[in-house]
Amino acid sequence: MNGDRETVLARIREALRLPGRRSHSHHGPAHAHASAPAGLAGKTLVTAPFRQWLPAVGDSYEERHALFVHQSVALKTEFHDCGDFTAAAAQITALAEAEGWSRIALHRGGLTDALAPLLPKSITLLHTDESYDKNALEACDAGLTECECLVAQTGSICLTSRSSGGRALSVLPPHHIVIARAEQLEPDLSAAYERLAQKYQGSYPSFMTFITGPSRTGDIERILVLGAHGPRRLTVLLVGDAKPNKPKAKKTPAVIESTPAGDDSAAQTSEKRAKTTKKESEVSTKKKATETEEKKPSPRKRKTEESPE
Repeated sequence: MNGDRETVLARIREALRLPGRRSHSHHGPAHAHASAPAGLAGKTLVTAPFRQWLPAVGDSYEERHALFVHQSVALKTEFHDCGDFTAAAAQITALAEAEGWSRIALHRGGLTDALAPLLPKSITLLHTDESYDKNALEACDAGLTECECLVAQTGSICLTSRSSGGRALSVLPPHHIVIARAEQLEPDLSAAYERLAQKYQGSYPSFMTFITGPSRTGDIERILVLGAHGPRRLTVLLVGDAKPNKPKAKKTPAVIESTPAGDDSAAQTSEKRAKTTKKESEVSTKKKATETEEKKPSPRKRKTEESPE
């Protein structure tokens, strides 16, 4: 026992001899996303200096998307790219049929309100914005919420009590479904905090949290158990264009003279120009044929030239 104690103390003494970093802001530049978002320019962002200590994230949307998908797989989060609300509703319908759902809890919101009418009529919807029984919420098969944003760096989902239907909706039902738009995918935690700062301007909700995968624990014999303290399944539905704000390729139109509808004078001018061009082409062709004939010697002259003197 004493030998182990001395080993630990020796390592501590060795570590204390090495100089430590005392300030995050004095060591190297922050990586790609350190600029302040619109509305916060000129203000000190306390999260920005910490970017250099966190894993770097690519600049493009494709890189963020790929990283979030990778993290979702590692965390056992079920992720689905949905082009529109119809596709998102189809995913929920498939889950409901596979698991025998009869009740889904949700809250009012731009995304949830657009999705709710597309769900099967056989499923009872419980809105937590209205008066409800907590036992009824706990009896629901799934909870459907919106979110503040998604974080590609960690595969996390940022929720607040204002954007996600309160505190209990994302916790009590055994399956949590999150619906989000493509433009809500942020690169890292710093960008997520800056998004919250810009949106709430200091008047923050009473509840904010980051959910990273379904609820889990590994306390007992290091065996991973899902659903220990909350939902055992987590599904993210991403709606909207998979490549937001990407300019569409412009097609180069063929150069064609067009005549505005109803413009008779312009039509006559265009028709006259076409006839003139055709006539000039015919005259040129006829002229070339005449010149060729003139250059050919006549048969009589050719015979005379060939006769000996």
